[in-house]
Amino acid sequence: MNHPYYNDQAYIAESFHLTEDFIAQSARLAYFKINSYKLSIIKSSFANTRDELMNNLKENLLNYTSPAIILADLGFFKSETEN
Repeated sequence: MNHPYYNDQAYIAESFHLTEDFIAQSARLAYFKINSYKLSIIKSSFANTRDELMNNLKENLLNYTSPAIILADLGFFKSETEN
């Protein structure tokens, strides 16, 4: 019989690379959002957008996601049965 060959090492490397890219981009975005908020605190000219920035930080950065949801979104539980 002709069985397909699965390269687990390449799959793991690609998954790691995609996850690392996502984390790096998310961290960069969080850094920019926090610095924007800090700038709005320091400069009085940004007082109008301070509340908007604070809501943005609370809604996007200060929320908790359980590890099980992240693993399920990455397909961890589905891929374990294939190996």
